[in-house]
Amino acid sequence: MKEIVLDTETTGLSVENGHRIIEIGCIELDNQILTSNRFHCYLNPQRKVSEEAFKVHGYSDEFLSDKKKFSEIADDFLKFIGDKKLIIHNAQFDLSHLNNELKILGKKPILKDQVIDTLDIAREKFPGSQISLDALCKRFRVDNSKRRLHTALIDCELLSRVYVNLIDQKEPKLNFTEKKDEVINSENTVINFCKNVIEPTVEELKEHQNFLKKSLKKNYF
Repeated sequence: MKEIVLDTETTGLSVENGHRIIEIGCIELDNQILTSNRFHCYLNPQRKVSEEAFKVHGYSDEFLSDKKKFSEIADDFLKFIGDKKLIIHNAQFDLSHLNNELKILGKKPILKDQVIDTLDIAREKFPGSQISLDALCKRFRVDNSKRRLHTALIDCELLSRVYVNLIDQKEPKLNFTEKKDEVINSENTVINFCKNVIEPTVEELKEHQNFLKKSLKKNYF
């Protein structure tokens, strides 16, 4: 099952106040395993970044001035996410901004049914606890030392690890066979594992039987 972990950065909090997206980050999971498929872009929002938002992500008006507009990347973005489930932390925020951008272009919105909100999962699992991305990284011992500022790709990478812990899928599912060596391919991810079947010798079986007889005699007589 393929899913997309998604995050955005914006010029400010509210689309009602005309704020726009300045960065989109997406990374793909295949059965909760990271693949090399990513989508990332900085965007010219055609407006100024608020002081509050600049303190969060550090993207200046000058830095964004020569970047593509959302209209130039919209089709590539929609093709990348397709109908895959979107994993988002506090999805209401990102979805409102994404759908605002799509509405401006006359495109269909992303439906809530397509989204898994890790904030909702965390709220249900840990009622009354801190459930920010940083707090969940701390809870699950995910190293977030690179997160000095909020950036879409770093946040996606952190969220992918938090998500796997939230759904209690901490290790990839491996279907072992009787073959000695086996390889599972997941896009560009390759997992090598082996299952060795060790058959005891006749002599080992005799020794084991003698051990059991001695143990039974010692315990019952």
